[in-house]
Amino acid sequence: MIELKRNQLIFRFPEVHRNAKCRISFQRTLRIPDDNRAYSLPPGLGRFPLNLVDDYTESVPAGWNAHGGVFLPMYQAEAMWLNFSGSYPMAVKVAAGKINAVTGEGWKNELSKRPQDYVVIPDQPWLDGFSVMRGMIRQFVAMPLGEGYTAEEQLTGEAEHGGLQIVVYPIKPSYYRKSLEELSFITYSPKIQQAPPREMGLAPGGLMRQEIYEDDYGLEAWETSVRSRCYVHIVNSVQFFRVTGAHPPSMPPTAQEYTKAGLPWFEYYGGDLKALEGAEKLAGLDSVAVKKLKKGEGVLADNEAVVPKVVKKLGKGKVREGEF
Repeated sequence: MIELKRNQLIFRFPEVHRNAKCRISFQRTLRIPDDNRAYSLPPGLGRFPLNLVDDYTESVPAGWNAHGGVFLPMYQAEAMWLNFSGSYPMAVKVAAGKINAVTGEGWKNELSKRPQDYVVIPDQPWLDGFSVMRGMIRQFVAMPLGEGYTAEEQLTGEAEHGGLQIVVYPIKPSYYRKSLEELSFITYSPKIQQAPPREMGLAPGGLMRQEIYEDDYGLEAWETSVRSRCYVHIVNSVQFFRVTGAHPPSMPPTAQEYTKAGLPWFEYYGGDLKALEGAEKLAGLDSVAVKKLKKGEGVLADNEAVVPKVVKKLGKGKVREGEF
């Protein structure tokens, strides 16, 4: 069962366990410079507004009604990251244009361990992009379908799906009970964070330091007899207004503007969690800036290198008692 509340997708599995619940939201953020330098995690600038496709059946593009799900607006070359929250362990597969963001393989509902094609909540608090090597991702950046930028188009040669596809599996109750016995208390610090309308897909952007963690539970831990799936469509600002009558959020600041203001970037440390290697297929894709040059369209706007002045460390750690 999936609910939409306060611009979050809430996945529930009451038939498995009363605590089997997690939340996924889609965060607006800075587009980091696409210059092959590795950057820290950018901030969250608030959730993208989510709307139910079923509330706009007469005005959404053809084909959406079959997929159902939700939709959100993004400007061209705007970036996003996914925020995961919940204490009940979940295995979450994320694809962009039906290309798995962890492995670069095509979409399938089932979980795979070799290579691992999913992330684990709550170990993985965020996913900012395509996993291209151990400890590195390329940021999710929105680009119009049909122009060759998206991961989907670069790997399949087609601009068919776009958007994001998500499937969630809960852990088996027996493994949940075991994890509670081993639980240590952890606090995560949040990231402070007139052409025809076009559907959007996600393309690889700048390099960012982020680890995708290995599943410590094992494939047999997940309750694969149940699952929930959601299709997340992405539209440009013009189309969003035409469909909903509402204006999308304003453009986010550039990385240069944000850094110049002295605002913080972030580094996340997962303690003793082991990171995955990254996907060769995804590592071989052209980033937005490179593809733009190859297409003869000039340089990517607002792509100047920055040097973050403030970098805050987040992650697992011991609670300091302090003075009483």
